[in-house]
Amino acid sequence: MPPLPEFLTFAAVGALAQLIDGALGMAYGVASAAMLLGLGLPPAVASASVHYAETFTCGASGISHLVVGNVRKRLFWSLAIPGVIGAVIGTIVVSRVPVAWMRLALTPYLLGMGLLLLLRGMRGARHHADRVPRAAPALGLVAGFADAVAGGGWSALTVTTLIARGTAPRMVIGTVHLAKAVVSAAASISFLLYVGASEGAAVFGLIVGGVVAAPFGAVLARRLPARVATLLAATAVLGLGLDHMVKAFH
Repeated sequence: MPPLPEFLTFAAVGALAQLIDGALGMAYGVASAAMLLGLGLPPAVASASVHYAETFTCGASGISHLVVGNVRKRLFWSLAIPGVIGAVIGTIVVSRVPVAWMRLALTPYLLGMGLLLLLRGMRGARHHADRVPRAAPALGLVAGFADAVAGGGWSALTVTTLIARGTAPRMVIGTVHLAKAVVSAAASISFLLYVGASEGAAVFGLIVGGVVAAPFGAVLARRLPARVATLLAATAVLGLGLDHMVKAFH
């Protein structure tokens, strides 16, 4: 059992990451994985730990979004089922595909989508709460695969793409979180089979902090104006793109 200050540190990071993630639809996995990698965990173990924790934190966040009306069922199923398939495939090939390659492949997309969202937010584009893009299943498949292989990317890919196509930000964020819980559960089972048990102390701290903060993130997403959420999402995904670029060439 870790010392109390160490556990509180994990819990605090998990809470902050979940609060940002609940409001913007991304950043929990990036923040948590960065912390675990900083402690010296191998990428596969860090990714597995984050997915174990996200099964609970995204579940709590997704349910919170469902309660306050931020979820569209059609979009949920269009993302969740292909996402599970992609995540399982990703966990199988993660030991054969260098993480740097996936980060490098994702960088142009993230930067491009970030710029597109930034322009859309400044123009005050209209959003349609019930819009379900035809490409949603393909998006879920690719995002689930990338998330398992690179240790993150589900929210960055799905949230930015769906918002850029005109779906209301709060509906995107809520639906993506609920689908992410299902995808993370599938990835966790696969990681358990291929990687084994992870750092229990880190996972437990991330879960406790994330679950406590989840309802506040859902309320923040509902009250945040669509244009502000779009601009914040653009800033976040541009940051993620630059982060991927730096790590790919490090």
